[in-house]
Amino acid sequence: MLYLAIKAAISGILIAAASEVAKRYPGFGALIASLPLVSVLGMMWLWRDKPDAANMAAHAEATFWYVLPSLPMFLLIPAMLRHGVPFWLALALGCAVTVLLYVATTWLAPRIGLRL
Repeated sequence: MLYLAIKAAISGILIAAASEVAKRYPGFGALIASLPLVSVLGMMWLWRDKPDAANMAAHAEATFWYVLPSLPMFLLIPAMLRHGVPFWLALALGCAVTVLLYVATTWLAPRIGLRL
């Protein structure tokens, strides 16, 4: 249980740090947020729990393919905000589009030979 709490605390601190930096320096905060910190931490925790090279390789590759459908959200939200859409609605719509793209990726991947 302590291990889980430590993992959660470290992960949470990184997210909080990115948002605090972004308050003063939006570009630098975005840079921190764009780093694959969650993915790297996830791989570190996974490796500690299950040091299996084949499993890690599959995880890292699947992560790459799941990043792609999340990218349009980062263009859609600012476009909506610039056109007067309220923040919470823009965020919800951006997340909804991302979920739809994840579903499409999960459906399409095996049909083109990707194992996710």
